Amino acid sequence: MKVLVIDDERAIRYSMKEILEMEGYEVETAENGEEGLSKAEKEKYNAIFCDIKMPVMDGTEVLVKAIEAGIESPVIMVSGHADIQTAVDCIKKGAFDFIEKPLDLNRILITLKNATDKANLVTQTKILKKKIYGREMIGESAPVLHLREMIGKVAPTQASILVTGPNGSGKELVAQSIYQLSERSMMPFVEVNCAAIPSELIDSELFGHKKGSFTSAIKDHKGKFEQADGGTIFLDEIGDMSLAAQAKVLRVLQERKLTPVGGDKEVTVDVRVIAATNKNLQEEIAKGNFREDLYHRLSVIVLRVPSLDERKEDIPLLVNHFSEHICGENGKPVRPFAPEAMEMLQQRSWPGNIRELRNVVERLLILGGNPVSAQDVKDYVI
Repeated sequence: MKVLVIDDERAIRYSMKEILEMEGYEVETAENGEEGLSKAEKEKYNAIFCDIKMPVMDGTEVLVKAIEAGIESPVIMVSGHADIQTAVDCIKKGAFDFIEKPLDLNRILITLKNATDKANLVTQTKILKKKIYGREMIGESAPVLHLREMIGKVAPTQASILVTGPNGSGKELVAQSIYQLSERSMMPFVEVNCAAIPSELIDSELFGHKKGSFTSAIKDHKGKFEQADGGTIFLDEIGDMSLAAQAKVLRVLQERKLTPVGGDKEVTVDVRVIAATNKNLQEEIAKGNFREDLYHRLSVIVLRVPSLDERKEDIPLLVNHFSEHICGENGKPVRPFAPEAMEMLQQRSWPGNIRELRNVVERLLILGGNPVSAQDVKDYVI
């Protein structure tokens, strides 16, 4: 592990370097704030010790500028002129901890271990979230650029959002992008496929149930809304939800309260709702299949995801992205697509949208040559 020590006192720098190197750390030093900040911007450190009272640039300024520059290394402030208010101010500004001079060996090592443990946990959490939610919205076409711009505007708000678009176009990815950019990104993201839940079970799935409320209810169960409390719930294919369930969802949106099946006490929840559908909900309202009041609750913001046929210029980017991902998953080198093969894929119609394209790319990588040729597309893409 690599540590940076920023201190204008030469004796402090070298004593800390000696102590930490004996403990197995790799240590670099800087004699002032400017030098330390410059090193921190160029190199990734597991932790930074920074003195407060220094010429040129004091430690507090180093801390603030490091955070502004996006440096993620935990910063431990050090001072021989410590007081409670100084410590509090440093923590408020983003320091991991504050220790006083003269430095105590045990305090240094314990603080450093805590800082590196936290940094590792944050890194692991980011990796895990990237695995779960990290799929990118690939494309540079005008419809995709517009959609990205809209997501950037609406994500930081608390508004309910309705995502529309054909099957396989990436509505779930849009919902996840909104969640990742929202203020609720550290809270739960709960997905519900409304079309996949039998009508007789949807109340229990969405709102939970109490033990004994029906034959198979052997214990209390928290519904999806309660699981998403403080976070975001994604109601996919909401156009397939029954009218009875729609009425209960509307109540939750209006009152922020729900009652589990078989329960007699209301539960208060705070959730942001993102809904998605491939149906024209206004047509469904006219047919009596969807509640107009729920539609207006959900559609504060409506985001339309374009079909792949509307953004064919993105197909080469998507094909290369899928090829890298699929080959990587299988431990194989990335296989290129010949220009003629790519042109044929762009000329084809894609009723199944992004999902269909990914399946076709995987099929061509399994059955086609290297590079994937136009003949492969003729032979294996129906």
